[in-house]
Parts: sequence; C-alpha cells; structure tokens
Amino acid sequence: MATKPSIPKGTRDFSPVEMLRRKYIFTTIEKVFQKYGFLPLETPAMENLETLTGKYGEEGDRLIFRIQERGRTFESGVSKAVESAGTTDLKALASSTRKLTASEALRYDLTVPFARYVVQHQNELVFPFKRYQIQPVWRADQPQKGRYREFYQCDADVIGSKSLLNEVDLCLVILEVFEELGLDVQVQMNSRKLLQGLGELWNVNDRLVEFVMILDKFDKIGNEVVEEYRKAGFSDMVIREVSAFLDLLAEKRGNQANIDDLMRRFKEKGITSGCEGIEELLWIQDGVVNARGVAWENVSTNLALARGLDYYTGAIFEVKALEGTLQSSICGGGRYDDLTGIFGLKNMSGVGISFGADRIYDVLLETGKFPADLGGSTKLLFANFGEVEAMHCLKLLRQVREAGIAAELYPDQVKMAKQFKYADDKGIAYVAIIGENELKQGIVTVKDMKTGEQKAVAQADLIGAIQ
Repeated sequence: MATKPSIPKGTRDFSPVEMLRRKYIFTTIEKVFQKYGFLPLETPAMENLETLTGKYGEEGDRLIFRIQERGRTFESGVSKAVESAGTTDLKALASSTRKLTASEALRYDLTVPFARYVVQHQNELVFPFKRYQIQPVWRADQPQKGRYREFYQCDADVIGSKSLLNEVDLCLVILEVFEELGLDVQVQMNSRKLLQGLGELWNVNDRLVEFVMILDKFDKIGNEVVEEYRKAGFSDMVIREVSAFLDLLAEKRGNQANIDDLMRRFKEKGITSGCEGIEELLWIQDGVVNARGVAWENVSTNLALARGLDYYTGAIFEVKALEGTLQSSICGGGRYDDLTGIFGLKNMSGVGISFGADRIYDVLLETGKFPADLGGSTKLLFANFGEVEAMHCLKLLRQVREAGIAAELYPDQVKMAKQFKYADDKGIAYVAIIGENELKQGIVTVKDMKTGEQKAVAQADLIGAIQ
C-alpha cells in the first residue's frame, strides 16, 4: 500500500493564489527597501554550525536545525558518542552526539549570516553598508498558529554607522511598509541600555539576561510576571521594585510620565546607561515625528519590551497589528554594536529590522486586506475550436501578450462548456471565441465571464476591448 504523501510539520505548500498574495507582500516590502537606498543580498541556506551557535542565547541555540554530517548515519554517530563518552546514558550523550553528527546548520535568521558576510567581504563593501534580504529561515520550534519551522524573513540592515538617524530611517521604513499594505500597526520601542539601567538600579546585572527575558512576558501575562521572578529566585527587594514598576505601566500613566520617573531615578543613582537609553529613545521618536508627523500612539515606548536575541545593545523595536486576532509580533529589530566582533571585525555597529512575512500574510488574510486583483493570472482565454482556428489564434495571442495582457489558448479541442468552466475555475475575466464564422468575418466574440455578456469586435480592436 502506497504511503500517503505529506510534508514535515511546521512547513507548508503554497497554492498559486497564496503565492500571488505572498509575492504582493514581498514586492511591497522590497519597493520600500529600495526607496530608502537598501541593496539586495542573498546568503546560503546553510551556514557552518559554529557561525550560528552562541549568537541567539541558550533557547535560540536549541532551536537551530542542525544538518547531520554527510556519509554518516545516526546510528554510527551514536556509536561514536558512546565510545567517546564511555556511557550509554541518553541524556549524557545528547550533547556529544549532536556535536559529532553536525558541523553545518540551516540558518536561524538573516542577521548573523549578514554579519558573517560583512566580515568575509569587508574589503569589497562601501560603509555604511545598507542591505536588504528576503529569504527563508528555519527553527526547530513547536509548530502552532502563526509560528512555523520554515518561514520567510524580510530584513533591512545598516552597518558601519552609530548614527541614530539610521534608527529613524528604519522606523520610517516600517511605517511606510504597513501603510502600503493597509494595516494599522503600533511600533513599540525600548532600549537595551534602559534595561541595563534597570539591572543596575535593582542590582540584578549578574542575571540581566534572565531578568529581561522574564520582563518581556509582561505584554502576554501581565502582573503574573512577578510570580515568574519569585519562582526564578529573585530577591524580595527586586520583586517589590518590579511589582511597583509594572503597576505604573499597567496604570497607563503615559509614556512620558513613566520615562520621566525612570530618568529621575537613573540620575539620582548615577546610572549613565539608563539615561543614555532614554535620551536615545526620545531622540528617535522626535526624528520620526519630525519626518512624518506620526502621532505619539503610532510610535510609543514599551518599557517592558526586551526582545530575546542577545546581540541587541541599543534601541529595540517591535511591531504589532492593531487589527485581527494574531497577538504576535509581525516586525522587530534593534541596534547591535559589535555583532561582527564575534567574527573578528571589531567596532562595526549596525541596526536592522525584520518583517515576518508569514505572520503579515495571516493578518492580511484574516482582515481581508489583500487586493482583489493581484495580477499574475490569465486575463484572456482563447477558446479552441480546432487546428485551423487554433493556428489563427496563436497570432492574436502573441499580439495580446506583447500588449501586456496575460493570455492563453486552451490546449484541447473540447466542448465549450468545459472551456468556460476552466475559465471560471481560474478566474479568467474574458474568453475570446473565434470559430468558423468569426474566422470568415475577421471578428472575435468576446465573452465577459463575470456578467455573461458577449460582444463581437474586429480582431484589430481585441486589445482595446480587453484593456
């Protein structure tokens, strides 16, 4: 019995209609990227494992798709791990086996491969270097709604400049992309410097990564974050301070009031990192408002925003749709001061954003924001009445296509009902009928498949009639 075909969990096939919608998203984003001076780049689907590991934190490392070493079966990898570790304990072998059987991995994101590319090609590039990249990435995650194992990212990065004008420019890119897509969104901002300031304020710098990872859950679980800190073993003083801080956020006193309170406390304690973070956020927001006149509500500070990637060092961004039921981020990014340093190129600051094309697709579909006519499909079908008529239609077909109209000739001589059904099923707007009578008279009968109306036009007027 033949096995029923299937695809791996967390991956998808895309139908022609879905591909047209996805192309619409990619094209919209790409046009805005190009308008702001970004250049296209592609990197391989796989990278050396050492390129990726240690860049995304402990959780990120677990989600990297490792590629089994070529020419070695899993069993042989386990055997060598057993021999090397001197034990058959599966838990103890897991790490060893992984190292033995994988030296390459599918890319986890586009930013780390980009940093690797910059270091490898540094002598060929003009800095600041602005690139965009639209390619798939892979994560060994648990598939769920809005989260896939294989998905596309659409990144734009500027590297080789510390100017906050780059952050302003990327905010403008974000706003313009979603404006073009017709989606109402909120751009939330924070700063890793500000979060570092909180760590100094509450004496948790030795556990800063763990601290901000818990804080980042505030938007999802609210004040239950306090219990998360308690379970993690943070001190009573920290829990009281965090609780009071979150109460201020929950009261919705306004961005400015909360920021003013923090700035005062940072200055009193001499915490320069926190002060710098706040000053940078306010400067970026002022720049966006000056450039676009964007209302405060569209670009706001979220003091609980942390984002999970360890390489962020300055301003961080996250975008959420204000429409639809998807609560996840649909775009994010931030400043990284020395990502290329891990590959040997020091002091190369950069900032970037990444659009989650798959999540954007889900929101556009749910909210009905895809345009009705996405192009790319056949607009005119020539009916097939036989070899003589088909040969004649081929000449007209070439002229129609040269005029920029997507057209095709039905390949088989079958009943008209079947040809009309084909046009209906494919959403073809018009059918051109050239039978024996039309051939003699030099005309074309054009049927509007939406209204059912038919009209005869001269063959020379066919293009005009369709357009």
